[in-house]
Amino acid sequence: MKSLSTLFIATALLVLVGCNTVKGVGQDLQRAGESIEDAVKKK
Repeated sequence: MKSLSTLFIATALLVLVGCNTVKGVGQDLQRAGESIEDAVKKK
């Protein structure tokens, strides 16, 4: 669980650094959420 939290925080930081607009933040967070959902479903 600790590694999943670390992964989520690292992903969130990369998303926030990588986009320039509020719309971009929303899209990036949505993609990150989908990736996390997929990872959880695979377990």
